[in-house]
Amino acid sequence: RLVESGGGLVQAGGSLRLSCATFSSESTDYNMAWFRQAPGKEREFLAAIDWSGTNAYYEPSVKGRFFISRDNVNYMVYLQMNSLTPEDTAIYYCAGDLNWGRIMTDMNEYWGQGTQVTVSS
Repeated sequence: RLVESGGGLVQAGGSLRLSCATFSSESTDYNMAWFRQAPGKEREFLAAIDWSGTNAYYEPSVKGRFFISRDNVNYMVYLQMNSLTPEDTAIYYCAGDLNWGRIMTDMNEYWGQGTQVTVSS
């Protein structure tokens, strides 16, 4: 089970940190990722981190603004988002999969319900 939190309304240029609670020690075996879906658009991959937290990968459009991290002691995954723009308005989802090859796709094994992020201009 994955539960996202931390979304909300923020002004352009601001920052938010999203959290994803995994509630299970098994999650430390899983690669984790963040996606988002804006109104009328397909869900898009943003960032992924491997099970150990050693390796991360970012969609080029957010690289340098968004940072993914994880806390395997407390079974949490985070997405720090900086320099937000109205184009970042979307529902943000965390996802998890044992297979790194799937982590950037819609084929992840586990998905959260999403948290809304709205950036005002």
